[in-house]
Amino acid sequence: MVEYDEAHLDQVFHALADPTRRLLLERLAAGERKVGELAEPFPISLAAVSKHVRVLEQAGLVERRIEGRSHYCRLQPEPLAAAEQWLSFYEGFWSQRLNALETALQAAPDGKSTKEKRQDG
Repeated sequence: MVEYDEAHLDQVFHALADPTRRLLLERLAAGERKVGELAEPFPISLAAVSKHVRVLEQAGLVERRIEGRSHYCRLQPEPLAAAEQWLSFYEGFWSQRLNALETALQAAPDGKSTKEKRQDG
């Protein structure tokens, strides 16, 4: 298994665990936006959106720059690659398990397990 910075991976998964934060990332995938623009479609306060943005920043998923009174946010996709690598390991694990199950089921086309066939034999 690939080595990961567990604390950082925990932050990424924590950030992704919230549906509002996932939607914010989705909006940022289209390009840089002001925090106010990010907040527009949400039925929550600008302060609440700012808190969500802070969590995304702590996970390294968002970079914020300030120009005067405007705060601009930009998606930083690199931490998502680490999360995808972690998930890929388990995708491979479950694919192997399911392939083995499929092979076992195909070996018993009459619906009987190997154990049942030995008892019948």
